[in-house]
Amino acid sequence: MAFLLAALSCGTAAGASAQQDNDHTLQAMRDEMARSKARLELKIPSIEQPVRPYYVEYRLLDLDVREVVAEFGSLLTSTHTRNRFMNVVARVGSYKLDSSNFVSDEGARLFIGPTGSVGIDRDYDSLRQDLWIATDQAFKEAVDAYSKKKGYLSSLARQSDIDDFSRADPVQLIEPLETPDWAGRNWEQEARDTSAVMRAFSEVHESRVTYYLVYATEYLLTSEGTEIRQNRRFAAIEVGMAAVADDGVPVNHYYATYASRPADLPGADTVRKGLNVACTELMALRAAPPAQDYTGPVLFEARAAASLLAQVLGPAVNGARPPISFSPVLEQMLSGLGGKSDWLGRLGARVLPPSVTVVDDPGAKESNGASLIGRYSVDDEGVRAQKVTLVENGILKGELMSRRPGSDFDQSNGHGRAAFLNDAKPTMSNLILTSTEHLSPADLKKKFLDSCRAERRSEREQYCLVVREMDNPALSLLHQEDFSELLASLAGGAGTGDRLPLVVYRVYPETGREEMIRGSRIIGLNTRALRNIAGIGNDSFVYSYMQSQINGFAGTALGAFGSAQSGLPASVVAPSLLFDELEVRGTRGEAKRLPLLPPPPMTPAK
Repeated sequence: MAFLLAALSCGTAAGASAQQDNDHTLQAMRDEMARSKARLELKIPSIEQPVRPYYVEYRLLDLDVREVVAEFGSLLTSTHTRNRFMNVVARVGSYKLDSSNFVSDEGARLFIGPTGSVGIDRDYDSLRQDLWIATDQAFKEAVDAYSKKKGYLSSLARQSDIDDFSRADPVQLIEPLETPDWAGRNWEQEARDTSAVMRAFSEVHESRVTYYLVYATEYLLTSEGTEIRQNRRFAAIEVGMAAVADDGVPVNHYYATYASRPADLPGADTVRKGLNVACTELMALRAAPPAQDYTGPVLFEARAAASLLAQVLGPAVNGARPPISFSPVLEQMLSGLGGKSDWLGRLGARVLPPSVTVVDDPGAKESNGASLIGRYSVDDEGVRAQKVTLVENGILKGELMSRRPGSDFDQSNGHGRAAFLNDAKPTMSNLILTSTEHLSPADLKKKFLDSCRAERRSEREQYCLVVREMDNPALSLLHQEDFSELLASLAGGAGTGDRLPLVVYRVYPETGREEMIRGSRIIGLNTRALRNIAGIGNDSFVYSYMQSQINGFAGTALGAFGSAQSGLPASVVAPSLLFDELEVRGTRGEAKRLPLLPPPPMTPAK
C-alpha cells in the first residue's frame, strides 16, 4: 500500500471511530465474510467431504482523483472522479498447496478473484450484494483451478516442497476517514502556468503536463482476522516533451516530481524552473551528434546511478517464486524480462563490492532532507512493513518477500505491494545503497579521467562517457505506439542488461571538454556488472519514481518505467558509480520526415 499513514487508532477505539463516521463498508465486509466462512462450500460427487475455502480476502479501494492535463499554457482536460473498486480472493486447498499461482493451458490462475466497481455511497446492502456474487465467483474459479493444478502436479516426477502461501499474524488498523482537501490550490491554473514554459522553445513539437492527485481509502478484510481501513494519498506532476533532430530522429525528455499529498507538491515557480532545465537539455539533445559504438569507462553521476539501480536491483532483490506452469514458455519469458532474480539461491555469497550495504526501509521518511515516497506501515497483504538488510558488506543477506514463499525465505517481510488492486508482489519501497569506501565527486571524476587516459584507443575515440540522467520512456514518450515500439526492441535485453541513458556526455580527458550525444543504449549492465564497481562517490541522490504494475512489467527490469496512473511509489538513494568497462551502442531511433514548414510563432509565457 502506497503512502500509508501511521495508525491513528486501533482496537476498541478504532472500532468506535468506524461506527461514528457513517461508513458501513467494514461492517458489510465483516458480515459477508462471516457468512462465507460459516456456510460457503461446494459438494462434488466424487469427493466425500464438501470443498470449502481455507482463506478468503476482501479488498476495496475508494478513490477520489483529480487529473489536470495541459500543453503550451492551455488545458487539454480537467477531470474529477470518485470510484470504488473491490477485489475478492478465495483460496482452496491449504497453505501447503492451494489454487493460486498456476498457469494452465487456459492461461494464468494467479491470485484468483473478481474485480469490479461498487457503489460510492458506502451503502451496506449494496456492498453486501456485490461481495456475495464476487465471493461465489471467486470460490468456484478457485475450485476449478485447484483441480487442474493438482492434476498437473501429479504428472510431475518431482514436486516442489515449498508452500504456496505463508501464515501471517492478523493486523487490526482502523484509521478515521480523511476528507479530501481540493480547495488549497488552483490546480488548473498551475497546469496552465507550468506548461506555458514550452512556449519559449519553438522546436518542442509536443508536450504534455499532467497533474495527478489522489486521495484514497483502502480496506482489507481476511478470514484470518485482519481488518484494515487506512487512508493513502499521493500526488504527481509528470511531463513529457518531444522534438525532432535535423536528421529526422525523434528526441524526448521528461520531468517528474512526486509528493505524499497534493499540498506538498512544489509550487508553479519551482516546476517552471525544472521544465526550463529539461527543455534546454532537450534542445541540446536535438543538436547533439548521434552516439557511436563505444567500450570503455563510464561514470554515472548520482542522479543517473539511482535510476539505474531502480532497474537493475528491482528484480534482483525480489524473492518471489514464479507461477507453476505446464509450459516452460512463461519461465523463459520472465527470465528474458529480468523477472526472475539471478540472486536466488545465493544467500551468503558476494553480490556487490565488499564496502557496499543495501537496505530497503518502508519506514524511512527522508534522506539528506529529501522526502522518500515509498513509505508505508502495512503492506497490501496485511503484513506489517519491515526494514530489510538486503546486502551487507557486499554479501547477500535478504530478499523482499510477500506471502508467497520462495526458495530462500518462507515468510513475508511486509513487502507484498500492489497498485489499484493488482496482485501483490515483493516490491521495493525506499532502497538505500551506502558504501564505507568512497571518494568525493572531484576525486571520483579524477579516477574516471585517469582510467580514460589509460585506455589505448584510436585518436578518433579519445573520450569516455558520463551519464547524467537515465530515460523513463513511460513519461518521455507521448504516444503509445512509440512506447510499444521501444519496448519491443528493449524487452529481450532488459533482463540481460540493456539500459537507456538519456543525458550522456563525451568527456575528453586531455582537455576536459564535454560534448553531449544522443541515442545511446548500454548493453550488458546487469547484477554481475555491479560486483565490480570501480569507484563509489560520497554524494547521494534521491530518485523517486513510480514502479509499473502493468502485467509483464511488475517485478522485472521494465518495472522502473511507470507513471502515477498505474504505478507504486518508490525511492532509491544512491551515490555516483564508476564502471571500468561498459559496452554502449548507438544510435537508437528511426528517422522521420521533418515538417515542411517551420513552427508558427508563439506568444511567450507571461
